[in-house]
Order: sequence, then structure tokens, then C-alpha cells
Amino acid sequence: MINRRQMLAGSAAATTLLGTGTLAASSPKPSATDNSSEAHSKREGYRNRIAVSTYSFWRYRDDTKLSIAECIDLAGEMGFGGVEILHRQMTDESPAALQKIKQQAFLWGLDLCGFSTHQGFVSPDAEVRQKNINDTIHQIELAYQMGIPTMRVNTGRWGTIPDFNQLMAHKGIEPILEGYTEDEGFKWVIDSLEQCLPAAEKCGVTLGLENHWGLGRTAEGVMRIVDAIDSPWLQVTLDTGNFFERSMEQFELMAPKTVYVQAKTYFGGGTWYTLDIDYPAIGKLLREHRYRGYISLEFEGQEDFKTAVPKSLELLRSVFG
Repeated sequence: MINRRQMLAGSAAATTLLGTGTLAASSPKPSATDNSSEAHSKREGYRNRIAVSTYSFWRYRDDTKLSIAECIDLAGEMGFGGVEILHRQMTDESPAALQKIKQQAFLWGLDLCGFSTHQGFVSPDAEVRQKNINDTIHQIELAYQMGIPTMRVNTGRWGTIPDFNQLMAHKGIEPILEGYTEDEGFKWVIDSLEQCLPAAEKCGVTLGLENHWGLGRTAEGVMRIVDAIDSPWLQVTLDTGNFFERSMEQFELMAPKTVYVQAKTYFGGGTWYTLDIDYPAIGKLLREHRYRGYISLEFEGQEDFKTAVPKSLELLRSVFG
């Protein structure tokens, strides 16, 4: 037992020690806005967690269309730290199915860290845009139910090259719909995404606009939309495999607002193309911009995922984690 006087004396001594730095372990870690040299050195030592998209196993291939549950098991067995869910891969959106996905990831010690969805706002038809707005709000609510904090969104594209393989042969470039302008397309996308943001804020799901064909084919297109909307609930998902030229220059433009990174690998040769991605340079760039989020693997090669995905994990760990 100690009396009040002894307790106060002990408190005073502890306060003195804090003032001299003797109890440094009790001091808070530097904030993201602390630019002191000490804070900078501590942040430089940070390593990103490595996740895997269920797309890496599925890849739209008839011979590997695994279930979400099978992909989560594989991610856990291979040693990833998180899983990104591809929405188009889901076969059941019932509340019970969503909670089962969440529980399965939890039992593996995996974070459900990303939700990859598709939208098409580049249309002169207001009804088409509204349907995509409604679908996107529904997807935000799915992410919320699974406890996923960020969701990949797209601009959509003109659709003047309907076949995706042919679009890839044209490096993602397609003619503007006759009778309309690119400025009109950007307005449709901006107006549509703005209508999705109240749901994103309510659910706590940060939208990440990806460099993913259409009006988001370039970093300039992505940032034109994100900067025009200027909301903390619309940021950037950076995909390392969707630029065919000026890649580092474009990554630099997107990095300050990047909240999620999808990292492509192409072991065995790519499905549509193969890029030589300079991951050490990307890692350096992201560290310079204090990126602390996930690096999510999107394996897009021809090699069997059973060997290619573990090799991809090793590659990304060597750079980021």
C-alpha cells in the first residue's frame, strides 16, 4: 500500500523522466505529417504487407475458375498477408455468404484488404450511367459487409472496340463515340462517381480509381477525375501493369494519392501482353511518397499458378515486404 503523497511523488518523477527522454519507449511514434529526419528514417524502414487478388488464381480461364473459398485457402497456405476479392468471381452475394468469406479469411489470419469491381460510366445514355451508379453503390455495401476498406473502381470505356482482345492489341486505345467529345465523357464519369461518394463515406470504403483503360488509361485521365472531385473518399488504385509507355512518369503523377497497389507479374508469358516492370524503381518511388498500404498481386501469366504465384510473392517481398 502507498499513500497519496508517495503516489504524487512517483508521478512527478515519471514526468521528469519523460521530459528528459529517459522513457523514450512511452513516447508516441511520429505522425505521417512529421517531416523530421528521425521520423523520416523510421518511415523509410517500413515494409508493405503483400496481398493476392483472387484474380491471380482465376484469371477468367476456364481451367482455373476457382471459388472465392478455394482462393482464400490458397492465399493462406502460400503465406500472403491479405486477400483482394474480385467481384466478378463471386457467385453468391447473400449476407450469409459474405460473412462466411470474412470468417474464412479471419481464421487464416488474412486481411480482406481490397475489392476489385467494374463500372461503365462512359455512356451518353443517362439510364446506363444510373444503372452503373446503382451497381457501384451496391458493391460499396458489399465491401462494407465484408469489412473491406477500399474498392477499385473504373471509368468504363467508349465501347467502340467491343472485343477486349482486340482492345489489348490496340494498347487500350479506342476511338471516341461518334458525335461526342472526350470532355463529355469525363463529365459523365465525374458526375457518376460523385453520386457514389455519400455511400462510400457512410460505409467507410475508400474508392480507388484505377488506371484501367477507357478514360483512366493514362495517369493524366485518372488524376483529372480525382482532382476534379477532390474528395478523401476517392483516391487512386495504382496498377503496375496497365501503362505501355512513360510508366515511371505516370506512376509519379498517381503516387501522391495512391491508397492501393495492384502488382502484375507475367511468369510464363502474359495472357495479352508481357511487361518488364521495374519493381525496385516502383518500390523506391512509393517509399518516397510514404505509401504504407498493401501491394496486391495480380498474376497474369501462362505458368501454372501453383508455381507462379509463390514466385511472385517472393519477388514482391524482396522489394516491398
